[in-house]
Amino acid sequence: QVQLVESGGGLVQPGGSLRLSCAASGTSDRFFAMGWYRQTPRKRELVADITNFGGTNYGEAVKGRVTISKENSNHTIWLQMNNVKPEDTAVYYCLYYPNIWGPGTQVTVSS
Repeated sequence: QVQLVESGGGLVQPGGSLRLSCAASGTSDRFFAMGWYRQTPRKRELVADITNFGGTNYGEAVKGRVTISKENSNHTIWLQMNNVKPEDTAVYYCLYYPNIWGPGTQVTVSS
């Protein structure tokens, strides 16, 4: 059974940077895709995902400010977000495609 452990959330000042990680255990998949979504009271949206062979997709709200990367051998992904804004405040969820979700990590952008 796949389980996800997320880390790296917290309080960040506007204009700062954050780095989230998500590690999947309980899997030996050679080919897998993972991603980050975020949830606010109004909506859930894609932040970024990375496919089996390293192809990436970025949400419109964060494009140009985030980079997602992947380590296949230990089933881990990282999300680097720069120039964070108050509207980036959300609970960030890791997804192991198609349907295994992490517990979520709170990111708050505030001075």
